[in-house]
Amino acid sequence: MPEEKKMNSMPHNLVLEDRRMLTVSGVSDVDSFDEETVVVFTDLGELTIRGANLHINRLSVEVGELTVEGNIAALIYSDDTPKNSGFFSKVFR
Repeated sequence: MPEEKKMNSMPHNLVLEDRRMLTVSGVSDVDSFDEETVVVFTDLGELTIRGANLHINRLSVEVGELTVEGNIAALIYSDDTPKNSGFFSKVFR
């Protein structure tokens, strides 16, 4: 059964160039972002990008690709993806 999920999901890759440019594929949604933290959902769990002066240069949910520029300090995965943690769920609490 886990094999079927992998075959239906988007390929997930991270390319970090000089700790200043990060390209992520396999992104299904962006939860939140500011200049110090970007939180995105992937098929492999929630990915938190931490650093300084972070800017989202490109986001295409259709293809599942995200490009972030800035001083990238950490990439953190969490398998505990809350079901309703998007922007609208926070507004309507």
